[in-house]
Amino acid sequence: MKKISLFISGAILLIGCNQKSKEKIIQGKTEMEEIAITGKIAGRISYVFVKEGDFVRKGDTLAVLDIPEIDAKKSQAAGAVEAASAQYQMTVKGATDNQLTQLRAKKSALEEQFAYAQKSVDRLKNMVQDSLIPQQTYDEAYAKYQGAKAQLEAVNAEIADVEHGVRVEQRKMALGQKNRALGAMQEVNVAENERYILSPADMTVETITLKQGELALPGYTLFKGTLPGTTYFRFTLPENELGKIKKNMEVKIHLEYDKRDIPCKINRVKQLPSYANIATAYPDYDMQQSLFEIQAVPLQTSDVKDIFQKTTITIKL
Repeated sequence: MKKISLFISGAILLIGCNQKSKEKIIQGKTEMEEIAITGKIAGRISYVFVKEGDFVRKGDTLAVLDIPEIDAKKSQAAGAVEAASAQYQMTVKGATDNQLTQLRAKKSALEEQFAYAQKSVDRLKNMVQDSLIPQQTYDEAYAKYQGAKAQLEAVNAEIADVEHGVRVEQRKMALGQKNRALGAMQEVNVAENERYILSPADMTVETITLKQGELALPGYTLFKGTLPGTTYFRFTLPENELGKIKKNMEVKIHLEYDKRDIPCKINRVKQLPSYANIATAYPDYDMQQSLFEIQAVPLQTSDVKDIFQKTTITIKL
């Protein structure tokens, strides 16, 4: 009878040991959702208002860029807007008697210049043929003649427009130039606002990549931060162990540095494209198998309020 009891006890103990041996401890890491903040235009870092580890709110100013080109472009755009607006107003209101008088006086002066230039060309033409003057002198006189002719033709066209009224097409053209100038001014204003690097969300500043005086290029990451309330846990499994987990399955994550268990729920299972992304240390599986990343989120966000990122966690499967 004693032998039977000892045999049964030994069998129960062996079964219990086999069940425990089937449990496998998997290591993983604590993670948080990250956000990268880049600049849209090139400039030097003028001021940095935060330090690594600071918590900032959405819309807070993180840094200011020094972009001297914007001031020059703003002056150019303001001048273009003023000129285009005046041109459009002139097409709407038409020319005044005083403007017409000025144009006619301008025409009279240009006619005299053109007549003088024409006489000079005619006089020098024979002299250059007889080699009495160099060709360069004649070419200069001829260039002045052509310039005077073009200016006279231009003022004649202006007078014709004034006397016959402004065409609808010209008004549309002037309006288009005005709108284009306004668009250029708006573009400059947008670029001017881009000198202020703002936080796009509530976050903790983890990394500041540039210091005051350094050049920030477009698209270069200036700040990196973590988003509050986004803590999750990740570990890696080979495909032959996927049967041990299911989506929405509740598990307990053991936080190694704090020696406590955190109730969690598996919310994501995705295949990893490369070996470098695994979160489990010292994997002991066939390298031919596909790898899967398992993500778990805490059931209560208060359980992970002050948890450290990139720390080691374990889970029993």
